[in-house]
Amino acid sequence: MATTTDILAEITGMLVEILGDEFLIAEEVTMSTSFNEDLALESIEFVALAELLYERYGSEVDLMGFLAEKDMEAILAMSVGDLVTHIGLVTHASPARTSSTAAGATARATASATPTAG
Repeated sequence: MATTTDILAEITGMLVEILGDEFLIAEEVTMSTSFNEDLALESIEFVALAELLYERYGSEVDLMGFLAEKDMEAILAMSVGDLVTHIGLVTHASPARTSSTAAGATARATASATPTAG
């Protein structure tokens, strides 16, 4: 069964993919890391995170729906731990989903997010 530590590691991996290795090398992502203050996530990066979460967990984890339930102050104060807790609750930390599924979702999301010349 996935633990909070497992989910945190998956979210950290997604953030590295979105923000880049160089940014997160200097920043250790913990449960108290805030999306706004610490990571300075922009709205387009939240969209990318939502896509990775959807591909990893399916419709169970609806980041945009989760955010829609919050007021602006709560969104700005949201921590990685808030998201990890939400994922743990809605998925019941399902052991059926494997890290290879996450890796495949990450690869697909990267391919779909990469702009093409045209």
